[in-house]
Amino acid sequence: MAKTKMGLNVIGSWAFLIGVILAIIFGFLTMNATVAIILVVIGLLVGILNVTDKESMPFLLSGAVLIIASALGQNESLKLIPYLSNILNALLLIFVPATIIVAIKNVFSMARD
Repeated sequence: MAKTKMGLNVIGSWAFLIGVILAIIFGFLTMNATVAIILVVIGLLVGILNVTDKESMPFLLSGAVLIIASALGQNESLKLIPYLSNILNALLLIFVPATIIVAIKNVFSMARD
């Protein structure tokens, strides 16, 4: 069982790294629906595979801060820097689903105890 858990954790770690790199790359390119779906699926994989029960609270706090900062970073002052706004939008596509999955897992974990 430990090997399976470790293998899934590695997949989740790679999904996270690839997702952040893709978010930065697609921040400089045009974003389309296919890319958005890919980033959301990566976010779901990160939430399901990468975050353990022990890591859930720090991840939720960090994820919430990142989501709030990215969403608020979309204001008019950043419209002058379109690439930064696009990168923040792409990061939102990864972290919103990941944070939702981890929050749901955390609620079920608390309800179980």
